[in-house]
Amino acid sequence: MPKAAELKSGMVVDIDGKPYIVRQVQAHNPTARGASTLYKVRLNHAQSGQKLDQTFKGDDMLTDVDFRRRQVQYLYQDADGYTFMDVADYSQFTLGAEQLENVTPFLIDNAEGYTALIVEEVCVGVEPPGTVELTVTQTAPAIKGASQSARSKTAVLESGLEIQVPEYLAEGEVVKVNTLTREFISRA
Repeated sequence: MPKAAELKSGMVVDIDGKPYIVRQVQAHNPTARGASTLYKVRLNHAQSGQKLDQTFKGDDMLTDVDFRRRQVQYLYQDADGYTFMDVADYSQFTLGAEQLENVTPFLIDNAEGYTALIVEEVCVGVEPPGTVELTVTQTAPAIKGASQSARSKTAVLESGLEIQVPEYLAEGEVVKVNTLTREFISRA
């Protein structure tokens, strides 16, 4: 059972009987004498991805959840949902769109590098890798002589995600996208 002061990003804790993934921890030291340090914690529900902000005192005890992280590959989408395969034992599992709300903009068939969160032998969520490589399928024509620091334009990627890219990019190019901020990083 970790204390609030021991929380780190990526840990899974139990809040009101539900598994939450710690995303961000900020320590605040009050100026009053004798006041304890407060920890503002941003969490995401492991299944739905719903955000939850909580404030804890440093000595507050939390219940950690027994979980495993497994590397998975995205296979396909059908009427039942999104199907993934464990790359170690080839077992497959399907999750609904509501469980993958923050992941679906980065899914393309046979994509690898995703991490499944397994709680009590049930997959409760999938985390995308830090960056993904996607092909630009729609954008305005490239402008000759445009510099990298010039203005940007909207581009639609193969997964359907819309992002801002530099003017020099053309359709068919592969770009790296940050999955946390949903921003263009570079050409792949």
